[in-house]
Amino acid sequence: MEFFAVAHVLISPEDLRARITLASLPDYCESFALVDCLAGESCEVESVWGRFQVVRQEITGGLRFTMPTCPNCFAWTITTGLPPDPGKVVVHGTINRRDHEAWFIESMEEFVQQWRAGLEHLIGGRDDPSRRKVEPCPCLAALMPAKPPPPAAFPPPGKK
Repeated sequence: MEFFAVAHVLISPEDLRARITLASLPDYCESFALVDCLAGESCEVESVWGRFQVVRQEITGGLRFTMPTCPNCFAWTITTGLPPDPGKVVVHGTINRRDHEAWFIESMEEFVQQWRAGLEHLIGGRDDPSRRKVEPCPCLAALMPAKPPPPAAFPPPGKK
């Protein structure tokens, strides 16, 4: 299966490679939390799908990331200067399945859209209000740690 998103960002492949590092993955995509940098171009991340190794590779037009320990053999590229949209940045994700459960497909579509929003915000300088409110799809909510409620600024009425 394939998943696409196009970021309206003008950047060279060299600058794209320089700006997107393993350490910056969580800045661009909210589905990740960096767990541990491994040797070279490899790290471990905590994602909405679990904990996986991610490998970064420079390719024509940008970068390829793979999750070699993922049961779906998930990989994604972030490229510019190439078809289908040479003047923009294309995020292209693939898994080794022809079909999958609806919740998983939704999470993959959300993943490439998070990358689009992150690229447009951090490279394009666009303030995308939806980026600040990205929630995991409801099917993944059970996998995400619960957030404690914010502290109350004032005591409830009738309490001192």
